[in-house]
Amino acid sequence: MTYDFKTTINRLSQGSAKWQQMIELNPEIQEEVVPYSVADVDLPHPPELINGLQEYIQEMIFGYTGLTNTYLETVVNWFERHHQWKISPEDIVPSPGVVSALFNAVKAYTRIGDSVLIISPVYYPFRNAILKSGRQVLSSSLLEIEGEYTIDFTDLETKASQPDVGLLLFCSPHNPVGRVWKKEELEKVDEICRKHNVILISDEIHFDLILPGHQHTVFSTLSPETSKNTVVFTAPSKTFNLAGLQTANVIITNPQLRQAFIDQQSRDGFHMLNCIGPKACEIMYQHGDPWLKEFLALSEHNRQLFTEYITEHLPMIKLTPLEGTYLQWFDCRALQMSDEDLDSFLIKDCQLILDAGHIFGPEGSGYQRINLACSTEKLQAGLQRLKTAVSQHSSN
Repeated sequence: MTYDFKTTINRLSQGSAKWQQMIELNPEIQEEVVPYSVADVDLPHPPELINGLQEYIQEMIFGYTGLTNTYLETVVNWFERHHQWKISPEDIVPSPGVVSALFNAVKAYTRIGDSVLIISPVYYPFRNAILKSGRQVLSSSLLEIEGEYTIDFTDLETKASQPDVGLLLFCSPHNPVGRVWKKEELEKVDEICRKHNVILISDEIHFDLILPGHQHTVFSTLSPETSKNTVVFTAPSKTFNLAGLQTANVIITNPQLRQAFIDQQSRDGFHMLNCIGPKACEIMYQHGDPWLKEFLALSEHNRQLFTEYITEHLPMIKLTPLEGTYLQWFDCRALQMSDEDLDSFLIKDCQLILDAGHIFGPEGSGYQRINLACSTEKLQAGLQRLKTAVSQHSSN
């Protein structure tokens, strides 16, 4: 089956967060422009999802609804088929989203005033979850060598050894730099955390979106001891564009860590998921493989197009190799603009709504992140606007 990856849905009337942000940032933006920022997708949903949900809601009563055995078995099977990861249904803790789960985990596993370790630049809700929970951010910066990123293991261990550090928020695959960590890298992080009694939260929401030539390893599969010290965040939201249905699966094999997390969810007022999100996850985990295969092909095609265009027409912009996710990280420092000026230039002169690098931490200054999960036509149009504006800027 060939899916529709060419039609762009205008979501202005749907309350889309990124489309509304686009209009707020540039009220005079051209009608045909789309945002390339937040990690969701403006392409039509596959018929398997639409038809499956239509059939479901014809008979479903929208009352308080828990997770069914079919749902739990479907999640277990998806993890085993796609990631060679064997879990039990009781390991699954539902959450309305990975961001909610971040807040729950920080409060469940640390105390007010503690330091929580992150590896930066990183998905900005990591910092928010720490600071808004009354904890302190302790950041270990990624090492960047000729545009490629790696973990500074010496610095990470120095900070993990501090007595007030008991939790590491880890992103795998990494957002925003697009790394798919090698197994040896994960083993080093694991060794550091278990040596210093640091619980590891692995945000693996993008783990189904791995580009050709790379292999994702679920963190808790490293060893049984690792699994006991690890909480893994997963969701169908990036894989199948379901973020608005507020459904995530937190996998906790350690009974003590699981109960502490559930207790914190209760203190934070969480009761149960809505009755639509889990069904959408179930449908796509059962029937979504063909769509996902084509979606990954689109992501890889757009990555290649973006790389070739930038290399040929805008060589002063440097790209970080994209290994996983559909979010391309790139270096604009050669344009010699402040972050404020760069943001303004992109929004107003280029009519490009991206995610500014500095929101991911100070290491992101001068960088931008673009969502490549769009129609190729829309990506080409955005690249042309960028080229034209940079040429005009350079000639002034």
